[in-house]
Amino acid sequence: MLTWSVIFFVVAIIAGLFGFGGISAAAAGIAKVLFVIFLALFLVTLIVQYV
Repeated sequence: MLTWSVIFFVVAIIAGLFGFGGISAAAAGIAKVLFVIFLALFLVTLIVQYV
């Protein structure tokens, strides 16, 4: 899932460089959501592992 967030982040940067505002905003939004989900799952896994 972290891979997907990085991919969408790179797509957002490339689209932003070429001036595609809507595409870059959508890709950045998806990357943010996936990163938050990844971070939450990581923390849950970390807590479960040590409890």
